[in-house]
Amino acid sequence: MPKVLVLATSRRTHGGISSVVMAHEMADEWEKYSCRWIATHRNGSMAVKLLYLMTGMATYLWYLPWCKTVHMHIGEAPSARRKSLFMRLAKLTGKKTIVHFHAFDTASTIEGPYSSVYKKLFDDADRVVVLSKMWKQAVCSTFELGDKVRVLHNPCPRVADNSGEVQKKNIILSAGVVSPRKGYHDLIRAFAIIAHKYPQWKLVFAGSGEIDNGKAIARESGIENQVEFPGWVAGSEKDRLFRETSIFCLPSYAEGFPMAVLDAWAYGLPVIATPVGGLPDIVHDNEDILLFQPGDTNTLAAQLERLIGDTELRHRIETASRKFANEDFNITTIGSCLGNIYAELSDKH
Repeated sequence: MPKVLVLATSRRTHGGISSVVMAHEMADEWEKYSCRWIATHRNGSMAVKLLYLMTGMATYLWYLPWCKTVHMHIGEAPSARRKSLFMRLAKLTGKKTIVHFHAFDTASTIEGPYSSVYKKLFDDADRVVVLSKMWKQAVCSTFELGDKVRVLHNPCPRVADNSGEVQKKNIILSAGVVSPRKGYHDLIRAFAIIAHKYPQWKLVFAGSGEIDNGKAIARESGIENQVEFPGWVAGSEKDRLFRETSIFCLPSYAEGFPMAVLDAWAYGLPVIATPVGGLPDIVHDNEDILLFQPGDTNTLAAQLERLIGDTELRHRIETASRKFANEDFNITTIGSCLGNIYAELSDKH
């Protein structure tokens, strides 16, 4: 029987939370603490969502009497509201609880219309896990939570060392849901400023979402032949694409701690990004990343051109990316930190 029930969205849902939990599955602690992932949500029609919620609840009720800890991953308000029922049942049965907070914005979560939902979840939790120091400060300045808050960075996934098997191409990759929050429109317009100088380079957006609108912007910008939208990629297709890529860019307006950047670091890619979410706590502009402010397409164009034209700079930031992946954000390191949180609660039983 599982010792830890992990409540999160389905692995079939495109997004950061499922990617985080899949990375945690690769750590030794997953087996050590007999973790079991219970999917409580999946993107799709209302019928699909209801089916996953009901199936998840049935599975939860089956295993709840036998587990020691319930680890709930939450993001935006609908996720927090769903988990409230699971939390009530966990507290009624005397289980230790962890609320793992993955939001990308305070205005729509802890400072929004459903702030009372988050407050109740955080008050009831034995531990509240956040993604960075910035998020700890935001949560603790909003609610009185004592010493129950822990910072746990998202981990880089494990990637096999097959660096010599795939030839690098002139690809600038952006990965994640194609949405305004992710700034895909800014990246297209920024690349359009310099694309005529680099006809051998192309943009690739790996993700589902506003693909038709992205194609329209590329067409209006005159670079439709240099922009591709392969849709959501996973498995061997994702592995191949990341290995072929030369530059990674995430022009987001808001993030928790972006799994897309962690993926890029895992593959040793040089990253251009905005200083949002937990990134400013970790990175240093011009040393291990190139930064620009959200929406600043002129600076983004200049940063893209720097990495395209300066091989030495590109290699230096690639080295920094590998260091992030192999040290602070290594799944072994992050898994051990999560194991420490589980152990804290086990000692309290």
